[in-house]
Amino acid sequence: MKKRLTEGEVDRYRRDGFHFPVRVLSAEEARSCRDRLEQHERTTGGPIAGNMRHKVHLLFTWANNLACHPAILDAVEDLIGPDILCWSSTFFIKEARSPSFVSWHQDATYWGLSTDEVVTAWVAFADAPVESGAMRFWPGSHLRNQLEHRDTFDENNLLSRGQEIAIDVPEGAGVDVPLLAGEMSLHHVLLAHASGPNTTGDRRIGFALRYIPPHVRQLKVRDSATLVRGRDPFGNFDPEPAPKADLDAEALATHREAVERSAKALYSGTDRTTFRA
Repeated sequence: MKKRLTEGEVDRYRRDGFHFPVRVLSAEEARSCRDRLEQHERTTGGPIAGNMRHKVHLLFTWANNLACHPAILDAVEDLIGPDILCWSSTFFIKEARSPSFVSWHQDATYWGLSTDEVVTAWVAFADAPVESGAMRFWPGSHLRNQLEHRDTFDENNLLSRGQEIAIDVPEGAGVDVPLLAGEMSLHHVLLAHASGPNTTGDRRIGFALRYIPPHVRQLKVRDSATLVRGRDPFGNFDPEPAPKADLDAEALATHREAVERSAKALYSGTDRTTFRA
């Protein structure tokens, strides 16, 4: 028996490459997460940016708690099994009336992981209607395996390289993924997805958590990850400690090392890594 998803929902995920919406936080809990984020932003004087947007669960206790949230992990377990590592966490934020967008791409292209058993849980801290630049998914595109990508380095693209798939998505093929605050979507690492600009008067705040089973390996560098459920009998990733306090010295050091490892994997050459068993 599945813990959170029905057998039909799992089957559709396998077929389409995604599932949404899944309620994981109440509206009040989502608001609390947003408040914690924006409290930090008020302290620093601007939107969270740069390396602070990545591996966030290593910096803040509340983000680590979210990475370990049972409602999220129950759904992830239904897709990849009971032993779960959180490999990364990233904020994708579009400010009100922002031209920022995300081109059609597959997450797996530069990551260097050994298999495609990777699921992204994208949690909305604020309502994300279509007009806010909600994600769009290309159903079944994960079954095409790794597609060729090209780098554009567009200044408004939220992706580090402005990468985009080098084929045209058929007209009308994309499915809009609007979410309410506290809901999440789940998508496969090879699913092509994109999002447009935010034309609303509020921020679109998404917190993306990437989960893998422990037998997955990083093929480019010695990497690190956080065990969030079950056990890790493989040791393919160095364990990451949970932060004892927000932004304390140990958390900052752990985060700095983890981000440096991730950057080495992401920017080591320009190869389009294909998955191997």
